[in-house]
Amino acid sequence: MNDQSQDPAMHIIELGERARAATRRLAAASTEAKNLALTEAAKALRSRTAQLIEANTKDVDSVRGTKPDAFIDRLMLDEARIEGMARALEEIAALPDPVGQVLATFDRPNGLKIERVAVPIGVIGMIYESRPNVGTDASALCLKSGNAVILRGGSESRHSTREIVGWMRAGLAAAGLPEDAVQTVGTTSREAVAELLRAVDHIDLVIPRGGRGLTELVRDEAKVPTLLHLDGNCHTYVHAAADLDKAAAIIRNAKLRRTGICGATESLVIDSAIAESFIPKLVETLGADCELRGDARAVAIASTILPASEEDWNTEYLGPIASVKVVDSLDEAIGWVADHSSAHTDAIITEDADAARRFMTAIDSAVVMHNASTQFSDGGEFGMGAEIGIATGKMHARGPVGLEQLCSFKYLVHGSGQVRP
Repeated sequence: MNDQSQDPAMHIIELGERARAATRRLAAASTEAKNLALTEAAKALRSRTAQLIEANTKDVDSVRGTKPDAFIDRLMLDEARIEGMARALEEIAALPDPVGQVLATFDRPNGLKIERVAVPIGVIGMIYESRPNVGTDASALCLKSGNAVILRGGSESRHSTREIVGWMRAGLAAAGLPEDAVQTVGTTSREAVAELLRAVDHIDLVIPRGGRGLTELVRDEAKVPTLLHLDGNCHTYVHAAADLDKAAAIIRNAKLRRTGICGATESLVIDSAIAESFIPKLVETLGADCELRGDARAVAIASTILPASEEDWNTEYLGPIASVKVVDSLDEAIGWVADHSSAHTDAIITEDADAARRFMTAIDSAVVMHNASTQFSDGGEFGMGAEIGIATGKMHARGPVGLEQLCSFKYLVHGSGQVRP
């Protein structure tokens, strides 16, 4: 699995054939067996925390000094994060099994009974960058939903990924399930990514999780169907009827809890009716922890705010920077967010229920929030156990992608001898 000299095309074909064979067994696996695989993998993860930290340290050391702090934060694992990964496995095990669920039934006049039933998609290709926990979440969600997964993590996280995949396969083996349901691309060759994107005979769906560059590469070059997640230029709009103390606390969390995740607020939109009182409070709340770049009206209210460029309005900073735009109405705020949002997650802070309803109806993003931090845009927080990504498109799945979104469906038609006239 780790042969750097192997031809990338042949390597992907081999992985795909093994994954396809695994899906035939995994699709028919019992819920109990899948849950056992997940809980055994969680035990293995906990028992070998030190080994994972050692592997992760190699990954971090290989990029320290060459990558920004936000990248290092996404890559780094510690005991708390590893425990979170193990808990996610157990939470996914505790969730209802989506496979085989009857989604709808139709009784036809001719006596036919038709059922729409959830089934696995098949073989998932997961391409991601620096976050090792993505490998755990993707493997667990695919396993529980009856899919095989081929992971292609970033080269920066290769040592961590190998450890994680080894424990996931150990969990599968302990449950009597095919280990090849979880595999990793064993070469850092970029050509392997291209081959994965072209492997229409072996891969059913490719999901990229990373920056805009990765997502656009997948969008432009894939022949395999894709589930895309573009960047997270998330907005929080403070409406004229907002509770300003509540707004300040929400924005501090939405911006600074973890600046390197896609659900972090990057752009602040402030209603002019409360701008004079709220912007100084915002500056005080964020303090030296966050650089603010604003339009002329924001700069005039607080001199510590730097002038924003046109580029700032469309930037996912993934760091302690936020843009500030002052608007004169709810309609202007809706227009501004619609023009600049990446359709990931946007929020309104207001005590006016009608204004909240108008904003949430008009903003066409995957997730729209009212009086809550955009950092709740997360599969775990949505009760999905974890997520394989957040889809910003409109087809098949949208928002956090969990177990249900990793299923397709088929129709089962029950007859008693009917023939079509």
